[in-house]
Order: sequence, then C-alpha cells, then structure tokens
Amino acid sequence: MLNVVIFGPPGSGKGTQSQKIIEKYGLTHISTGDLLRREIHTNTHLGVIAKSYIDRGELVPDETIIEMLDHFMDNLPKVKGIIFDGFPRTVIQAEAFQKMLKNNNTSLSVMLNLEVDRQELIDRLLLRGETSGRSDDNLETITKRLEVYENRTSPVISFYKEVKLYQAIKGMGSVDEIFQGICTVLDKHLEQ
Repeated sequence: MLNVVIFGPPGSGKGTQSQKIIEKYGLTHISTGDLLRREIHTNTHLGVIAKSYIDRGELVPDETIIEMLDHFMDNLPKVKGIIFDGFPRTVIQAEAFQKMLKNNNTSLSVMLNLEVDRQELIDRLLLRGETSGRSDDNLETITKRLEVYENRTSPVISFYKEVKLYQAIKGMGSVDEIFQGICTVLDKHLEQ
C-alpha cells in the first residue's frame, strides 16, 4: 500500500499535484481542507469550530482535525493507497497520525515536501483568490497563514526527517516538471 503525505506551505501546489498523483497511481485522496470545507458547508459542530479558526487565518485545533480524519478513515473501503493532502500540520498531529495508521494496520510510505519561495506563494494565492473567490486568499490572511505555517507547521519537516520518511520536492517550475520529481520518488517506493 502506497501512503503519501503531500506537504508544503499554502499555495505550494499540493492540490494540483495530488490530483496528478491520484490519476497516475490510483490513490485515494484525503484533503483535510476538503473535509473542513464539507464540515463548514454542512454547518456541523466541527465545521462551526473550524470556521472560526480559518476566518482568523489560524490552524484548526489538532483534536478537531484528528477526529474528522479518523472518522473518515474508519469508513474508507479497501484502497491501493492514500494521499494525505494538508495533514499533518503540527508535530502533535504527525505523532497522532502515525498511531492512527498503525491502528489501521498500515504505515506511511513517504512525506513529499513541496519547496516554494515565499513571494511565489503569495503571488499564487492572490491569483487563486481572484479566480476562485476564496475569502481566505487575500494579502492579510495569506501573510498570517504563511507565518502560522512557518512557526507551527514547518516543524513537521523535522519530525519526518527524524523518522526517515521525508523527501524534498522542488515546487517551482511547471506543473509537469514538479510532477516528474514526485514520480521519481514514488516509483522508487513502488519498486521496494
């Protein structure tokens, strides 16, 4: 089973690359962002809590994310593998995630970190805000989200380096160039 975490700051292309990975490798996609938006859209208890944090550009509490993801995985049929997009975002989540996978008799194959320059991230997110209408893609919120990422989320990189699952991916260039770098890594894992 090929289980992949796709990681990187907001605007690094996680969603775009996840879609290409799904198409090529037949993995099931789990996006905590999509899970959160679904909870918010249906106005569930977890959705109301999550929205209050997202609107301030802050991270949704670990317990809320883990509870949503655990419930989703419990109801997942047998699959070839899973790509986790946007999770884990904190070391606490990464540790809980390792335990959750073990409880589901599986493990993580690799954590792919999309590396993108800060100004490129800002430009991408502003453009996305213009085209998608997402209310959280404005300069003030983007700046706050990048600060939160740098302070609270980037330590996850050290966690995955320590457990030897980390792989850096150059996140600049064309979508296809970035994807080729990802395929090189995933193909090696499939050969093992």
